[in-house]
Amino acid sequence: MLMPKKIFLLFTLSLALFITGCATPQPYNYDALLASEPRSILVIPPKNNSVEVNAPYVYLSTISRPLGEKGYYVFPVAVIDTFMKENGLPTPEEMNSVPLDKLYEHIGADAVLYVEINDWGQKFNVLSSDTVVNVSMRLVDGKTGTLLWDASAYAIQSSNSNNGGLIGSLVSAVASQIMNSISDQTPTVARTANNIAIYNQNKGLLNGPYAPLIKK
Repeated sequence: MLMPKKIFLLFTLSLALFITGCATPQPYNYDALLASEPRSILVIPPKNNSVEVNAPYVYLSTISRPLGEKGYYVFPVAVIDTFMKENGLPTPEEMNSVPLDKLYEHIGADAVLYVEINDWGQKFNVLSSDTVVNVSMRLVDGKTGTLLWDASAYAIQSSNSNNGGLIGSLVSAVASQIMNSISDQTPTVARTANNIAIYNQNKGLLNGPYAPLIKK
């Protein structure tokens, strides 16, 4: 008499797992972004949780273009950085602590993008060399601070192709280390990470008011 119950329980569990596995990702809730209708974005130099001192400013060089391509006016990041430094805020950490009402009073951006760098740079292993970029971003209303959109941007570029066996992997890792000492790969990886986050089909950033003016 117990066997049918066990079979029923197993069937129910299997069906639940199947339904969970087949569930499509829930679309992002854009209600706040649609209500705010921002036209301009101020990008604050990122907080840096990595060991790479230059990461915030390397990252800044990669973020304006995708935001502009989505149809938003982006305040020039170099001008904003200089403006804040001239007003007694020498580091990105201090810039991130400025009250939102002060930013709106002096700059007047419709929305502010806060970025936090979680991981950055090249990771050397015995058989591989990986360039990693991992950041979190929050877009908030410039007046109210309401969260309009958020995302995680992650990308990795690996030197290990596994096509040449042990010797090939060693050679590839050494070659990658030499090349990265000459040419920093993090800007390229950061651009990839930004594009993955901003152009994500299910939860990317919606087009801004100037998107129709941009040639595809």
